[in-house]
Amino acid sequence: MIVRDKIGVLERLLKQYERYYTINRENPVEPFAAEAEFSIHGEEYFLLKSAKYAEMDSREIAFYALVDKLDDEKLTELDERAWEEGLSRVDVKQNHRNTDISLFIVADEIDPLTAARIKKLRRYKSYRFGLWGWSGYRLVAYELNSGKKVSNYLGRSLEKLFANM
Repeated sequence: MIVRDKIGVLERLLKQYERYYTINRENPVEPFAAEAEFSIHGEEYFLLKSAKYAEMDSREIAFYALVDKLDDEKLTELDERAWEEGLSRVDVKQNHRNTDISLFIVADEIDPLTAARIKKLRRYKSYRFGLWGWSGYRLVAYELNSGKKVSNYLGRSLEKLFANM
């Protein structure tokens, strides 16, 4: 079944995330239509639980935007807002492994120059030279009119979420 409206695509994306992520549709940060957050805490033991030698926290924060036409100005606004909001939620501490930030954009139309710019967008931040973790940035844009998917390097793995749209 091919979905031809932005709300339908958003609902199908969120349905894929709702099993493991906490979905926020009611009051997401502006200008986003929804947010999703995933957290996991892991511990490593040597024979006994009292002999814990490692623990780590990982998180992912995903933002979903719906736009009519994705141009450079709109991409800059969404990109900067997602990155800054995601970084503000990072809890940097000794057992922090990573907090990844993902941005999904569903647009009726994507400007060709903006599509080329998306492919080159890279953001990364390490905390205490990587000893206290890092943050990576994944971006995927989906064009409703053509079904075309455009992503940055880290976002390529997320393109498969749009496979049956």
